[in-house]
Amino acid sequence: MQGRITVNGIRFHAFHGLTKLERQIGVRHRVDIAMKADIEKAAGTDRIEDTVDYREIHDIVIRVGRQNSFHLIETLAVRIAKEILERYRCDEVRVSVQKETPVLDGMVDSVGVEVTLGKEHLSP
Repeated sequence: MQGRITVNGIRFHAFHGLTKLERQIGVRHRVDIAMKADIEKAAGTDRIEDTVDYREIHDIVIRVGRQNSFHLIETLAVRIAKEILERYRCDEVRVSVQKETPVLDGMVDSVGVEVTLGKEHLSP
Protein backbone atom coordinates (compact mmCIF):
# COMPACT_ATOMS: atom_id res chain seq x y z
CA MET A 1 0.00 0.00 0.00
CA GLN A 2 1.62 3.21 -1.19
CA GLY A 3 1.30 6.38 0.83
CA ARG A 4 2.65 9.91 0.81
CA ILE A 5 4.29 11.01 4.06
CA THR A 6 4.70 14.76 4.43
CA VAL A 7 6.50 17.18 6.72
CA ASN A 8 5.71 20.78 5.81
CA GLY A 9 6.79 24.20 6.96
CA ILE A 10 10.22 23.45 8.42
CA ARG A 11 11.72 26.93 8.90
CA PHE A 12 15.24 27.98 9.78
CA HIS A 13 17.67 30.85 9.30
CA ALA A 14 20.61 30.02 7.03
CA PHE A 15 23.31 31.48 4.80
CA HIS A 16 22.58 30.18 1.29
CA GLY A 17 22.81 32.48 -1.70
CA LEU A 18 24.93 34.33 -4.20
CA THR A 19 25.03 37.74 -2.55
CA LYS A 20 27.38 38.85 0.20
CA LEU A 21 24.38 39.88 2.29
CA GLU A 22 22.75 36.43 2.07
CA ARG A 23 25.99 34.69 2.97
CA GLN A 24 26.81 37.00 5.90
CA ILE A 25 23.43 37.91 7.38
CA GLY A 26 21.34 35.08 5.97
CA VAL A 27 17.62 34.74 5.35
CA ARG A 28 14.81 32.49 6.53
CA HIS A 29 14.17 29.31 4.56
CA ARG A 30 11.11 27.06 4.45
CA VAL A 31 11.32 23.40 3.46
CA ASP A 32 8.47 21.01 2.66
CA ILE A 33 9.07 17.28 2.31
CA ALA A 34 6.89 14.60 0.68
CA MET A 35 7.97 10.96 0.58
CA LYS A 36 6.32 8.18 -1.41
CA ALA A 37 6.64 4.94 0.53
CA ASP A 38 5.00 1.63 1.34
CA ILE A 39 3.03 2.28 4.54
CA GLU A 40 1.29 -1.11 4.82
CA LYS A 41 3.52 -2.55 7.54
CA ALA A 42 3.35 0.62 9.66
CA ALA A 43 -0.43 0.77 9.29
CA GLY A 44 -0.66 -2.82 10.52
CA THR A 45 1.79 -2.64 13.40
CA ASP A 46 1.19 0.96 14.53
CA ARG A 47 4.92 1.18 15.35
CA ILE A 48 7.20 4.14 14.56
CA GLU A 49 10.01 1.69 13.73
CA ASP A 50 8.05 0.60 10.67
CA THR A 51 7.67 4.04 9.11
CA VAL A 52 9.33 7.42 8.72
CA ASP A 53 9.92 9.30 11.96
CA TYR A 54 8.95 12.94 11.29
CA ARG A 55 11.35 14.11 13.99
CA GLU A 56 14.28 12.62 12.09
CA ILE A 57 13.18 14.26 8.83
CA HIS A 58 13.02 17.60 10.65
CA ASP A 59 16.50 17.00 12.08
CA ILE A 60 17.96 16.15 8.66
CA VAL A 61 16.54 19.32 7.10
CA ILE A 62 17.77 21.55 9.94
CA ARG A 63 21.24 19.95 10.01
CA VAL A 64 21.81 20.12 6.24
CA GLY A 65 20.31 23.60 6.07
CA ARG A 66 22.29 25.12 8.93
CA GLN A 67 25.63 23.31 8.72
CA ASN A 68 26.22 24.26 5.10
CA SER A 69 26.35 27.42 3.03
CA PHE A 70 25.46 26.77 -0.61
CA HIS A 71 25.33 29.32 -3.41
CA LEU A 72 22.16 27.73 -4.80
CA ILE A 73 19.03 26.46 -3.07
CA GLU A 74 18.96 23.78 -5.76
CA THR A 75 22.04 22.29 -4.11
CA LEU A 76 20.38 22.48 -0.69
CA ALA A 77 17.25 20.73 -1.97
CA VAL A 78 19.20 17.89 -3.63
CA ARG A 79 21.42 17.35 -0.55
CA ILE A 80 18.36 17.08 1.69
CA ALA A 81 16.63 14.69 -0.73
CA LYS A 82 19.67 12.42 -0.99
CA GLU A 83 20.10 12.20 2.79
CA ILE A 84 16.46 11.22 3.21
CA LEU A 85 16.70 8.60 0.45
CA GLU A 86 19.85 7.14 2.02
CA ARG A 87 18.21 6.95 5.46
CA TYR A 88 14.71 5.70 4.64
CA ARG A 89 13.14 3.03 2.49
CA CYS A 90 11.08 5.39 0.41
CA ASP A 91 10.58 5.15 -3.32
CA GLU A 92 10.73 8.86 -3.93
CA VAL A 93 11.24 12.12 -2.08
CA ARG A 94 10.11 15.60 -3.09
CA VAL A 95 11.84 18.56 -1.47
CA SER A 96 10.60 22.11 -1.86
CA VAL A 97 12.89 24.91 -0.63
CA GLN A 98 11.62 28.47 -0.39
CA LYS A 99 13.89 31.37 0.45
CA GLU A 100 11.62 33.83 2.26
CA THR A 101 12.12 37.56 1.71
CA PRO A 102 15.01 37.10 -0.75
CA VAL A 103 17.46 39.89 -1.43
CA LEU A 104 15.95 41.43 -4.57
CA ASP A 105 15.16 44.93 -5.75
CA GLY A 106 11.47 45.13 -4.89
CA MET A 107 9.09 43.13 -2.77
CA VAL A 108 9.03 39.36 -3.23
CA ASP A 109 7.55 36.94 -0.70
CA SER A 110 9.78 34.04 -1.66
CA VAL A 111 11.75 32.29 -4.36
CA GLY A 112 12.10 28.56 -4.48
CA VAL A 113 12.90 25.28 -6.10
CA GLU A 114 11.32 21.84 -5.97
CA VAL A 115 13.13 18.59 -6.75
CA THR A 116 11.92 15.01 -6.87
CA LEU A 117 14.46 12.20 -6.55
CA GLY A 118 14.21 8.43 -6.45
CA LYS A 119 16.67 5.73 -5.40
CA GLU A 120 18.18 5.81 -8.91
CA HIS A 121 19.66 9.23 -8.06
CA LEU A 122 21.89 7.80 -5.32
CA SER A 123 25.52 6.94 -6.05
CA PRO A 124 26.22 3.20 -6.19
